[in-house]
Amino acid sequence: MSGLLLRRARLVDGLEHHGGEPLDLLLEDGRILVVGTELEVPDAEVVELDGRWVTPGLWDEHVHFSQHALTAQRLDVAPAASAAEVARLVRERVVAAPPAPGEPLIGYGFRDGLWPDEPEPAHLDAIGAPVVLVSGDVHCTWANRAALHLLGMADADWLLREQPAFDLGRRISAVPVERLDAWAGEAARQAAARGVVGISDLEMDDAAGTWLRRIRGGTRELRVRAAVYPYDLERARTGGIRTGAVVDGSEGLLEGGNFKLFTDGSLNTRTAYCHDPYPGLTGAEARGLATHEPAALLGLARDGLAAGLSPTIHAIGDAAVALAIDALEALGDLEELRGTARMEHVQLIAEADVPRLAALDVTASVQPEHAMDDREVADRYWAGRTGRSFAFRALHDAGVRLALGSDAPVAPLDPWIAIAAATTRSRDGLEPWHPEQALERSAALAASTHGGVLEPGSRADLAILDADPLAVSGAELRAMPVAGTLLGARWTHREL
Repeated sequence: MSGLLLRRARLVDGLEHHGGEPLDLLLEDGRILVVGTELEVPDAEVVELDGRWVTPGLWDEHVHFSQHALTAQRLDVAPAASAAEVARLVRERVVAAPPAPGEPLIGYGFRDGLWPDEPEPAHLDAIGAPVVLVSGDVHCTWANRAALHLLGMADADWLLREQPAFDLGRRISAVPVERLDAWAGEAARQAAARGVVGISDLEMDDAAGTWLRRIRGGTRELRVRAAVYPYDLERARTGGIRTGAVVDGSEGLLEGGNFKLFTDGSLNTRTAYCHDPYPGLTGAEARGLATHEPAALLGLARDGLAAGLSPTIHAIGDAAVALAIDALEALGDLEELRGTARMEHVQLIAEADVPRLAALDVTASVQPEHAMDDREVADRYWAGRTGRSFAFRALHDAGVRLALGSDAPVAPLDPWIAIAAATTRSRDGLEPWHPEQALERSAALAASTHGGVLEPGSRADLAILDADPLAVSGAELRAMPVAGTLLGARWTHREL
């Protein structure tokens, strides 16, 4: 017999400690074969864990991986607290390292919801280089005239929101495939170093085809569930991409994800669709932006189901969440929806909609670090309603299945940060924000491991830790030391 024998591991599977005494794990053929004590296995490779903690490998259930990889190459303007400060950061970068001729300087991360000034064309037009900035929530772009002329766009397009912003974001993300895949490979290795074994990738451009190419090129650190968007439906249909189905030629690492639909925009861009208007806004979009009429949303969901793709619906404002629930209810009790349909974000929900969501057997894919990023913005624009904002505990207690993620690059691709945010509702020494909505540590860990358990027969997708994830402080949890990561019993990160 051969295999990998992990000696003296303390097991934590998101439900409870398994006793407390260290156990041995025998891994073979990509799975856990035996869990026991003082195992003796001829020919097995033995790794002494010396009482380290082992959990199922972690998943980030909502990423935009190519954008995440690209963001590391872009100017970080997230620290800016005003439009004028953004302009200063951009000017300093252009002086220190001007962009190549014919290419714009691309920045990422501005959040203008609390700025004392508003973005204006003049802020960037005075800079002697083409500039395109992408907001921290990716729902808005801000460009100067030099960049617009370079891209063949009108001067009026200097500030774009929602689909026009997504379209411009896709244009400026068109880098050579070899370069992007190299950056993605490095990002995958960084994720594995944090104990990550899998992602749900909601990238907008042929995520399945992109990952099949990357896997064949040697990027094998992650399992990937690749989403499909409506404009890619025919390509997915002809390529055999189906929700939950393994993609041929992917070494078992790639499967079809969900059919991504939208109901609204984002909080920071004030396009999240809400029952109540945003303070200071009037007119048709004072309550945000409803992306689809109900009948159109339902029709798209049915189109996806006909192609074997279960929906996941982006819904941030409480009116958008209600629309998404209406659509999922209207689909009926279909076998192909059970356990596969999802809703993304659910940042604000009416109390009456919590039991409706729970009754649907839908996974709520939520991003806890957004609550830390957006707490002040929510307090301003959702005043009086924040008790039901990022309402993880209310959803969990009602029986809604939760899956934690980052929405990277919007928040860091690091599930330990998400777990810490979900359980402490605090960061940077601030008082917890609506602590009544905090999850128990074990529930947050379970919502980050894609249903993984530590028992014979389960996949040997494991994270080996130097600290107990159920006992450390919130600050320590954010910086959780990961000693090793195994994907199907194969090391993707090792410090042992």
